[in-house]
Amino acid sequence: MINMEKILIVEDEAKIARFVSLELEHEGYRAEVAHDGRAGLDLALKNEYDLIILDLMLPSVNGLEILKAVKAEKNTPVIVLTARDQVMDKVNGLDVGADDYMTKPFAIEELLARIRNLIKRRSEKNGKNIVIGKLTIGTSEHSVAYDGRPIGLTKKEYDLLLYLLKNRGSVVTRESILSAVWGYDFYGDTNVVDVYIRYLRSKIDDMYGIKLITTLRGTGYIIKENIEG
Repeated sequence: MINMEKILIVEDEAKIARFVSLELEHEGYRAEVAHDGRAGLDLALKNEYDLIILDLMLPSVNGLEILKAVKAEKNTPVIVLTARDQVMDKVNGLDVGADDYMTKPFAIEELLARIRNLIKRRSEKNGKNIVIGKLTIGTSEHSVAYDGRPIGLTKKEYDLLLYLLKNRGSVVTRESILSAVWGYDFYGDTNVVDVYIRYLRSKIDDMYGIKLITTLRGTGYIIKENIEG
């Protein structure tokens, strides 16, 4: 199952940041990394993330200050990840708004489980549908409809559509689609992406006279913010 949620890692220890980033990407998440507090704060406030993993001890701006700033403007879940193990450090982090707390060293399986739990809770709280124009995607029941009329998609077609929609406004390459939808261990030709794009177009674009998926020759595909048609 693909995830595709976007996670920010703010961690000054390069090895830990790299390890967590690779594990997240292996699980299907999109990971961004900041190695100091100032860069982490800028990214957290400027961009939208599904979750933030935040170290407390950071150069330039400490983790608690970042946490305060983020929670003042957003409801993004934050897991505080730190070498500190004192009770008051945990209390301070939770009081400021941290959604969870883990102490280094940690088991990556536990971190992944906590990430899944927080993202699921946020998804349930924020609603389960993605709507663009007359197209509605029910992410909990894996349903797709146009103007209220159901569209029958295979699981792979649905996963591909969901990936394109979650990245709408941005160009996605065939390689990134293969990694996210078919998995890192897929050794097939990238032409399989083109084939499934044609399947989606026949069931959505052609059926309803819209231009949902745009091809950028030599680059990849994009779903624009506004559907043409």
